[in-house]
Amino acid sequence: MLQVYLVRHGESEWNAARRIQGQSDSPLTETGKYQARLVAQRVKSENITHIITSDLGRTRRTAEIIAEVCGCEVVLEPRLRELHMGVLERRNIDSLTSEEERWRKKVLDGTPGGRIPEGESMEELSVRMRAALETCRHLPSGSRPLLVSHGIALGCLVSTILGLPAHAERRLRLRNCSLSRVDYQHSPWLASGWIVETAGDITHLDMPALDELQR
Repeated sequence: MLQVYLVRHGESEWNAARRIQGQSDSPLTETGKYQARLVAQRVKSENITHIITSDLGRTRRTAEIIAEVCGCEVVLEPRLRELHMGVLERRNIDSLTSEEERWRKKVLDGTPGGRIPEGESMEELSVRMRAALETCRHLPSGSRPLLVSHGIALGCLVSTILGLPAHAERRLRLRNCSLSRVDYQHSPWLASGWIVETAGDITHLDMPALDELQR
């Protein structure tokens, strides 16, 4: 059985400031770095062999902190990037017009093919996230990879493994530096292939963590 650990990046400056990030970037806050150290200590005993991360700065820094503890190299994987949020990237969520807020909600509320102008649909996000996950199946036998990605991206991945369409209403909370695990297995009692073992675990954190733009 292949076990793949999933970590959302630590708190970024734009998370704290309620700015929409998407594939734009902002550095981790000191809280975000601390969260990364806590999740690193949590997974240290899991014998992680590979750390694969989105190439955006906030995920790279989170991955580097985990790698220092686990003794792994960091491999960049652009397919693990966050949903591209088009013309709304870098905007403060409180500054959106009514029309812009409708665009934002279309990628979260179950609208098939919903997208922000110049942005990406959840279906497109799902294709690249699933492709990135599938590469883990080609790692050497006995590997225990850890992927570092983003809230919407990981939520989409986990939801589709559960059988939901990529555009389904967003109902999975993945806070900063939450830990999830998905397994590739064959069981007489579960569907063959990818299954969800845990999602959004934050028991290793000792302080409140952000869910996207709100606590």
